[in-house]
Amino acid sequence: MDEQLNFAPCGYLSITDDGTIIAVNQTLLDFLDYTRDELQDQHINLILSVAARAFYQLYFFPLIKLEEKVEEMYISLRSSNGKDMPVLLNAKRQHRLGTFVNECVFMPMHKRNNYESELLEAKKLAEEALSDKNKALTDLERVLHTLENKQEELLKLNEQNQKYQERINKELQLAKSIQEQALPVPIENDIVQIASYYKASSELSGDMYGYYQIDQHKYGIIILDVMGHGISSALITMYLRSLFERLISKGVSVDIVMKELDHHLHTLFENDENARHYCTGIYLVIDTLSKQIEYINSGHPSAVWLDRNGKEVELESTTPPIGLIDGLTFEKVTFPYSESGRLLLYTDGVTDSIGLDTLLSLFTQNPTMPIEELKATIVQCIEDKKHPVYNRDDQCLIFIDIC
Repeated sequence: MDEQLNFAPCGYLSITDDGTIIAVNQTLLDFLDYTRDELQDQHINLILSVAARAFYQLYFFPLIKLEEKVEEMYISLRSSNGKDMPVLLNAKRQHRLGTFVNECVFMPMHKRNNYESELLEAKKLAEEALSDKNKALTDLERVLHTLENKQEELLKLNEQNQKYQERINKELQLAKSIQEQALPVPIENDIVQIASYYKASSELSGDMYGYYQIDQHKYGIIILDVMGHGISSALITMYLRSLFERLISKGVSVDIVMKELDHHLHTLFENDENARHYCTGIYLVIDTLSKQIEYINSGHPSAVWLDRNGKEVELESTTPPIGLIDGLTFEKVTFPYSESGRLLLYTDGVTDSIGLDTLLSLFTQNPTMPIEELKATIVQCIEDKKHPVYNRDDQCLIFIDIC
């Protein structure tokens, strides 16, 4: 690295697609109080805050691969002493010597806070000057002039922030599109039919679900509800999705899937208890050959089984939510069935809207209605009761018919 770049007035580093730092300038080392040997060939997670790690994996990296650049992204870096430093990130993807390298430039963002502090101080001085009759007019004029200058600077910063907000809104729409594309398509064959409904409370959702045909006779269905909603919850659901999709597709047992999800949530927040999120969820495997359902319910609203004779069985919670208590033991429950029937899974955003009694009544009183028609009936009921108080949580429904 040449000396001009090494001591440039901004931080610089380059990383590979797997996140390995291959070059870093002295300016960034000084910002973060690291030596070159401490960062060289390390993973970028070493200098990212907890939120920034998830943001890097789920948003920054897909975006730079798609557009080959990132402009004006606001994240936080973490110094060697554990303090977070807000920065503005610009990055560009380059192809060198047969491989891709992502070059990143970081600009500290303390200036706005300094301007606001200076503005408050100037205002305080002005008030003191006005209350002191013996204050010279020249001092008052100087303070007012300083206040006017700081106000102009703040207006310019607010204009810049407006542009940043417009960019963030655009990026949120892109993230929403990515999240929706990750949702599964319906499954329909002679044995099993699966349909679903999903609606986020805002641009991004903390609900996530998936269903997969594991082999000729087995189907895995999972539904998760991360605490809260919005950007942080959505990032966590996408983080967990990549894990459960891989495990379920391999046919890993029900208890191991939930144990791994719990472990990864604890690992994600092991260095930041204040940012910890927990997650309720159900994972179940339907074996149509042996006619049994294995499941674990971790603090989630009970799933409901309804056979063709109208008999109901609730798949109740068996453990606390994942990510809440470290070292949980996950024991699966086996539920045999002898006849065809129907399963309903849902998140509490649905019952917050129409009530549990209404949901179960619509579900149990229409045992032979085709599931797409049943889904449309329940969704219409949700839409009819739309109200600001009832639309603060994400809503998700899964319907499963077993012939």
